[in-house]
Amino acid sequence: MTFLALVRHGETDWNLHGRLQGSSDIPLNATGRAQAREAVYELEDHPWEVLVSSPLSRAAETADIIGGHLGISRTATYPDLAERHFGSAEGFTDYDAYSHWPHGRYPGLEPRHEMIVRGVRAVDELAATHPTASVIAVAHGGIIRGILEALRGVPSPRILNAGVSTLVHDGSEWTVKTINGVPTRRLW
Repeated sequence: MTFLALVRHGETDWNLHGRLQGSSDIPLNATGRAQAREAVYELEDHPWEVLVSSPLSRAAETADIIGGHLGISRTATYPDLAERHFGSAEGFTDYDAYSHWPHGRYPGLEPRHEMIVRGVRAVDELAATHPTASVIAVAHGGIIRGILEALRGVPSPRILNAGVSTLVHDGSEWTVKTINGVPTRRLW
């Protein structure tokens, strides 16, 4: 059985100002580093064996902060865990993006279903590679939310900065246990 914690990276200045980050490599701010340290409290009571992240620096730094407190090192990055690419709208606020593209189809926007397919592929690969391990994977809000929606078949709440969501793979399928630290049986 694979036990997986999907952790969203801590806050960046673009998060703070409501800008679409997507695949832009925006670093954590001081609040984001503090959030990463706080995520450790939710993770520290479990024996973790593997730590991985998206290749974007905000996820990698969040993983490294968590790993430093838990005594494990990040061993890999998974490109499939990167956030959705928002194309020409990256760096825009939602309002500014809407004023340019009111239909929501930004030039270069990665289709949501493609992001979800690669996100599920990443967690399936983690389960196949680490079939009996406890894994922390630090990624991004949009892709985590898409993964959780695909696995549960129902909409997922917004994923908080440094929010921890847990899943179990029994060798054949995933079960989502918590989202943002809340047991899924209490969400709906």
